Amino acid sequence: MTRILGIETSCDETSAAIIDDITGTPVLRSLVILSQDIHRVFGGVVPEIASRAHLTAIVPVVRESLSQADSTFDQLDAVAVTTEPGLVGALMVGLNYAKGLSLALGIPLVAVHHMEGHLFATSLDEPDAEPPFTALLVSGGHTLLLDVPAWGAYKLLGSTRDDAAGEAYDKVAKLLGLPYPGGRHVEALAREGDPARFRFSRPMLKRNTAVGDPSYFDVSFSGLKTAVLNAVRGSDNIDRDRADIARGFQDALVETLVEKTARATTLYQRDKVVLGGGVACNRALADAIRRRMEADVRVYAPTPRLATDNAAMIARAGLFRYYHGERASLEQAAHAAAPLPGQA
Repeated sequence: MTRILGIETSCDETSAAIIDDITGTPVLRSLVILSQDIHRVFGGVVPEIASRAHLTAIVPVVRESLSQADSTFDQLDAVAVTTEPGLVGALMVGLNYAKGLSLALGIPLVAVHHMEGHLFATSLDEPDAEPPFTALLVSGGHTLLLDVPAWGAYKLLGSTRDDAAGEAYDKVAKLLGLPYPGGRHVEALAREGDPARFRFSRPMLKRNTAVGDPSYFDVSFSGLKTAVLNAVRGSDNIDRDRADIARGFQDALVETLVEKTARATTLYQRDKVVLGGGVACNRALADAIRRRMEADVRVYAPTPRLATDNAAMIARAGLFRYYHGERASLEQAAHAAAPLPGQA
């Protein structure tokens, strides 16, 4: 049996998890996620506050994860930690703690890319969410469309040219006077909206584009955000229009992501779609992708707990890297931005 501790501190969640691998089947033994609600006051994550909160939380969060798994430090075989991408100060808290454990316990340190963690997350609930598949990673900081022929081999098809999907949700929520983080509030409000009142253009969905065109797989949401801003400013009764604007925004964003994903599954002839990232638990998005795909294409979306930034996905990705002999040194650095390992 292999037991691995995962640590995640890339943004504003301090998380630790333990995964056991018995006969090739990873089993999640514990997952602790401590979210920093203080950022709601500022309408966004404040990096310095996030880093200081991680410093306070990392030790009790790891200890609670061990307790829930009925484990001790000396039963660990490795520690996996997010090293990129993210807020550098926040990443350094988790990374330095993991280095200390590695050195003190004499166990390997495994560096994990945060977005690769999101790729692995769904497989913890859905064992069939294995490559080959098309992946759509949608979070507050990233929107990536990938073809995944195998774990560790990633072909980047498209990404956002400006705002990530989650960032667009947060900005629209602010325009509509909704709390931060805005994704779930916009989604809930959109359910009450009339889809016919505000039909915003679908960005970068020209029907005459073809494979090879720069815009075929890429997305852009800055123009959609501006359209929402103009709708809010032009409203003479925002209380009446708020839900309808939210519905128009969400429909435009979702349809764009759905069509880009469908293009990828068709081109690469994949029969699986795996969603990852915080926006992946948006039911409107997951349901729309399921409706759009052919009958033989299966769509896997993570549960809300595994969609958010969490250490279970880091432990799972770390287990893969551990088995492939990858080890990080004590000189391992944290990086604000970095491509996926194995990305083509």
